[in-house]
Order: sequence, then structure tokens, then C-alpha cells
Amino acid sequence: ERTLVEALEEENIFRKLARIINTASGERKIPVVASKGTANWIDEEGPYEESDDTFSQVTIGANKLGTTIKVSEELINDSVFDLEAYIAREFARRIGAREEDSFFNGDGIGKPLGILAETGGAEVGVTAASATAITADELMDLFYSLKAPYRKNAVWVMNDATVKAVRKLKDQTGQYLWQPALTAGTPDTLLGRPVYTSAYMPAVAAGAKSIAFGDFKYYWIADRQGRSFKRLNELYAATGQIGFVGSQRVDGKLTLPETIKVLQQKSA
Repeated sequence: ERTLVEALEEENIFRKLARIINTASGERKIPVVASKGTANWIDEEGPYEESDDTFSQVTIGANKLGTTIKVSEELINDSVFDLEAYIAREFARRIGAREEDSFFNGDGIGKPLGILAETGGAEVGVTAASATAITADELMDLFYSLKAPYRKNAVWVMNDATVKAVRKLKDQTGQYLWQPALTAGTPDTLLGRPVYTSAYMPAVAAGAKSIAFGDFKYYWIADRQGRSFKRLNELYAATGQIGFVGSQRVDGKLTLPETIKVLQQKSA
């Protein structure tokens, strides 16, 4: 299981950005500040005005995700073949891909609720003037649509095709907005904040939410403790194979929608 978790983090960029918690039960209620109180000026000997924070709750459950791998008996008997490493990598590739898709695009029905969901997902910060293009000014608008406390830890997330378009954009002085990383292994930056890519962010198209910018630590991923692994010796014996089944229970939700803003292309 430890090997799988490490491999999952390599396969899934969302897990690097989000907050991960482990739950012992299938459901976890997270208190969230829905509105904040304010201070007020008071006259001498005047009364204090009441102004309370109000709280809401976000419930995170546990949805089951699993897959089956079949391995030939010859490979298992080959001492050169590292079966454990192979299974960990393959489970991580399959589960990581399906997880990441849901963390972005999930509808919350039997799967996590993604940040691009219409209800419960990130807020639209900017609607682009074009259905097929993005301007430098719109990126600036998206940057400042996010409240300042969240900008200091914010990152950009988009797919590779969108990155290609954004890298060509220049500011009013003719300088590229995109800044390549100076150190190997670190992300490039856009307006001073790191950029990450994911194949599961939509491409630039009419009505698509093509860019996300925000503090992804407010997206909580809840891993139900203990992943399940089973070896199936008899099921595929007729074809000289042994099966391995792996499953995990996981959920994810954005606890505060205002912490991530998205750029949505103009509808056609």
C-alpha cells in the first residue's frame, strides 16, 4: 500500500496540490466558514454590536474505485520480474488517471465532486470574450478575481494545448507573461505563480472552463484508510494467468468555492 501511495503521487498532479486526509469511517463532516463577522466603531460607553461568523458543513464520503490486473504464471515464476513494483505502478496508473479525471470533472454521484462542477465547484472568475482564444488581459483579470489571501499560495492548472496558447501571450511592454523555471524540476510560472498541466483540464473550446487558478489546498481528498488487494488464483487458471484486484475508497470536494477561480470560454 505504501508503494502504491508513492506511485499515485507521481501519477496524479492533483494529489500534489490538494489537501489529503485519512478517514476511519465512510463519512467526514468538515465545518466551513460560510460568512465572517465584522468589527464596528463604537461610541464612548456605546454597546458592542453583535457580528458572528456563520458555519456550514461539507460532507465527504467514500466512493469505491477499483481495477483488475492479470499476470501470466510465467512472469510470476520469473525471479527477474519484480511483480510488486509492476502491480503498484499499474494500479497507480489506472487509479491515478481515473481519480484525477474525477477531481476535475466529477459530478459527485458515486465519485468525487470536481472543481469544474457547476454546483459546488470553483467559481467563474472571468468569461473570455472569445470561444477559441485567451488574451493577456483576461489572464490578469482571472489573477485578480481571486481574493488576495488565496493568491499567495495559488497555482495555475491547464492542459498542454492551453499552455501552448498561453506561452505566446505578451504584456503591454512586449514581454512574455510566461516565465520558464530557472531550476530543473520546478514548475514554470505565469504572473509569478507556478503552472501545472493536466490532461483532464478541458481544452479551449466554446463554453469550456479552460484555466483554473487558485489555492488547491482547499480541495480535500479523503482516503478511506486501508486499500484492498486480493490475489485470484483460480479465476483465470484456464488461461494460465493469476489475477490481482485492487480497490480504494476515496472522495474529494472543494470546501470553499471562492478559493479557486476558473476562466470560462464564451459560449458559441
